[in-house]
Amino acid sequence: MDLPPQDTKDTRVEGRYTDSMSNGQASSSSVQEAPPTLPPIEYKVYKRRWFGLIQLVLLNIIVSWDWLSFSPVANTAASFFTTTSSTVNWLSTAFLFAFLFASPLTLYTLSTAGPRLAIMISSVLILLGNWIRYAGTRTSPPSFALTMVGQILIGLAQPFVLSAPTRYSDLWFSPRGRVSATAIMSLANPFGGALGQLIDPFLATNSKDIPNMTLYIAIISSVATLPSFFVPAKPPTPVSASSTQTPPPLKKQLHLLTRSWNFWLIFIPFSVYVGFFNSLSSLLTQILTPYGLSETDSGIAGALLILVGLVAAAITSPIIDRSKRYLLLIKCLVPIIAICYLAFIWAPPSRGVAAPYIICSILGAASFSLVPVALEWLVEVTWPVGPEVGSTICWAGGQALGGIFIVISDALQDADNADPPLNLSRALVFEAVIACAVVPTAMALGLVGGGVRNRRLEVDKDAGRVEGGREETEGVA
Repeated sequence: MDLPPQDTKDTRVEGRYTDSMSNGQASSSSVQEAPPTLPPIEYKVYKRRWFGLIQLVLLNIIVSWDWLSFSPVANTAASFFTTTSSTVNWLSTAFLFAFLFASPLTLYTLSTAGPRLAIMISSVLILLGNWIRYAGTRTSPPSFALTMVGQILIGLAQPFVLSAPTRYSDLWFSPRGRVSATAIMSLANPFGGALGQLIDPFLATNSKDIPNMTLYIAIISSVATLPSFFVPAKPPTPVSASSTQTPPPLKKQLHLLTRSWNFWLIFIPFSVYVGFFNSLSSLLTQILTPYGLSETDSGIAGALLILVGLVAAAITSPIIDRSKRYLLLIKCLVPIIAICYLAFIWAPPSRGVAAPYIICSILGAASFSLVPVALEWLVEVTWPVGPEVGSTICWAGGQALGGIFIVISDALQDADNADPPLNLSRALVFEAVIACAVVPTAMALGLVGGGVRNRRLEVDKDAGRVEGGREETEGVA
């Protein structure tokens, strides 16, 4: 955790530390005197960082809830728009593809202007998209096209807040709090999906409720975006040695990233598993309802997928913040995720809720624990590439594959005369095969490409060394 307040002269500063603490180990409570000609550098963390963190949490919750507004009630929404559930799926698919198109601008914004501008752009797009969607449900007859326009605008907003956490935590948090900060902000996104899975089936019990459901979500989204315009741009002083480093030009960063074996070996499983997570979240109702389960049952399964994952990430992230054992956890979690997708093939045919609930819980715990660790580890091994670069590219890959997997799954859906009709068993087999096929890439991390170094941590640790090897240390609460 960050240090408690120790400076009564500046109430805006929540904690102070020196770089001798940046290696993740607690320092002694004694203070050694440094040579007067070369004093150690003291870094500060500020209370105001929590305002921006909370706002990113809110926006990630909202943008994900907006994404899954119609998926948990796909059959009801299809009846409202007088179309098919496959057509309703395109509201989720288009949202994911929109992420890909907005990614270059997101990358440029985070690299040049920082998280604050990205947060404001996202808020404007969320506001516009939500009210355009509501207008689409209020026309007579309901306009699916206008609703789609609003959905795409919200999809364009997502990369600005989903790619921002690593950049924000690097800018505002000390080395000992970055993984936890990234976890809180990043995992708020699927938490919004859990809210949608749980709440939307109760808001839209029949097709006539769709406009009111869309209105309630629009109001909540609007309220959540308002504080965005008051988020501070950056801390008054740097919070760590690595945050003072100026990254290379964006073109050079991309060149360094694409030549890194470690980047590709984590990009492949990260993108595939995020893609399958998005696909499963979007299609869970259509996966389970052919076997006699209700939309409420599938909503609970989706909520377990996410809520259990949040609890697991809350446990693992602080541990990794202190131990820095990124690679060990990644290599443990990836096989578990693959096994869950394999086991899920037989969950819906059980025609009960026990198997889907158990497998979704384990899958959520492994997936959510993996996300912040993988993102922070990627920053460490690709440094001096900016935190936002690898994060944006990985999330873009996951969102793009999510859209592709939804389209493929829809094509693999069985016909009306199948047993049961319109089941997605072939799509689940497809998911399991691909999920297992990418496991070797994660297992190869550290074995190819010249090994692994936590480069950013080395910068933070080395900056604490002064002439003669003397360092200033402080006690850790």
